[in-house]
Amino acid sequence: MNDQEVADYLLANPEFFNQHADLLTQVKLADPYRQRAISLQERQLQLLRDKQRQLERQHNELMRYGQQNETIASKINLFTARLLAERSPQDMPQAVLTGLADIFEVPQAALRLWQIAKPYEQADYARNVDEAVRLFANHLTTPYCGANTGFAAAQWLTEVPQALTKDKAETESSTSTASLVLIALRDTQQHTSAEAFGLLVLGSPDLQRFHSTMATDFLVQIGELVSAALSRLLPDYAAAA
Repeated sequence: MNDQEVADYLLANPEFFNQHADLLTQVKLADPYRQRAISLQERQLQLLRDKQRQLERQHNELMRYGQQNETIASKINLFTARLLAERSPQDMPQAVLTGLADIFEVPQAALRLWQIAKPYEQADYARNVDEAVRLFANHLTTPYCGANTGFAAAQWLTEVPQALTKDKAETESSTSTASLVLIALRDTQQHTSAEAFGLLVLGSPDLQRFHSTMATDFLVQIGELVSAALSRLLPDYAAAA
């Protein structure tokens, strides 16, 4: 009889230890924590304690995630209020960037817009947008999070205004972008498959700040908020205003 057959027998005959209760104290097992022998009952208690500790760790982790999500949700509400308070469509792009830096502590942020109304075409955020970037944004259906592998849009991050950085050290580090978030901006009144009219770029010198396994739910919300705010610069909205 091999080990598996013994295990199968005990599982199929749970009354075995009722009939041989003395074995519970006679059987000696190796203690996985200390160099000693312990009874079957004591080993069972260890397993129960281990399981309890594991459940406590899982509970604490869920609590931590919940607190993090609550903090991010609060920041999104504050960011929304900041955008709603901006009255000037022309100043809205700067409001977006300063809001991301101040509220979410994003060290690097930039954006580019295209196919916008004529009064805004000469603004810095509308200049020198390569056609390849537009095509990339059109095919970007979900936010990209991960390493900076040489994206052309990452070059915009060197143009982040001084006001967006907290100190000189951070300003100097802004020239190096290790991780990125890329979010396509689309008219929220149109279908989600509508062509992009802009690209929002968030960057960090920290490779782990924006990584490929991070959840993107809140980034999607930020993209929708920014798209709605900046849609005021589109020709149809500008004409209606």
